[in-house]
Amino acid sequence: MTVNSELAGLALMFSSSLLLQILACAIYSNWWPMLSALMYVLVPMPCMFFGGGTTEYLLTRDGGGWIDAAKFLTGASAIGSIAIPIILRHAHLISTGAMLIEFMSFFIFVGTVMCFHRANLEDEW
Repeated sequence: MTVNSELAGLALMFSSSLLLQILACAIYSNWWPMLSALMYVLVPMPCMFFGGGTTEYLLTRDGGGWIDAAKFLTGASAIGSIAIPIILRHAHLISTGAMLIEFMSFFIFVGTVMCFHRANLEDEW
């Protein structure tokens, strides 16, 4: 597989994730589900600030205070991406359909990130 087709596939996956995120709001005329999009922005921040911009620190056992803090913050923000739609549904602010679309969006987004991480470890773009 060439680099261009890999990038095109990743761009398609990311775009479909964002499309589902917006559709979850637009179909039900309720923009509360966009709160989980905030978590998509927060997930890579610990990697950028504490991990030196790479995701390789997530796979190592060694580290220190800052690396452990980055791992904790990455995990907490990833769990928040799942928890926000559940909390909004429990509070009856969004419907079940919007919550399920949010979950599909999240899993496509996670798949995109994992494919990017794997491709980044294998090839130097």
